[in-house]
Amino acid sequence: MARSPILRKPYVVFSTVGSLKEAKKIASVLVHQKLAACVNVIPNVHSLFRWQGKVDQAQELLLVIKTDFRHLKDLEKNLRKHHSYEVPEIVGWPIAWGSKPYLSWLGESLKS
Repeated sequence: MARSPILRKPYVVFSTVGSLKEAKKIASVLVHQKLAACVNVIPNVHSLFRWQGKVDQAQELLLVIKTDFRHLKDLEKNLRKHHSYEVPEIVGWPIAWGSKPYLSWLGESLKS
């Protein structure tokens, strides 16, 4: 039986973290559990945000996580489990287009 095209829909999920150690831990968990095909860790992100009624700022790292629709809930659960923030950023967008070989690799790298 073929999988639903909606469930196979590739997604990019963003999350910021406060340290390289935390970024590596989360990336490792997500890739080893096949919830993400790839996690890019982008350093030196300067974030300005409102938190608990005041404006704050932080130096962070950005995680760019490649997954698909069927893994979003488990990805969020595992990300929250290993994340140090009280309210971590976890936002995702469907990938509207990508090269067929890359998207095939992405799908094959995830849990079936």
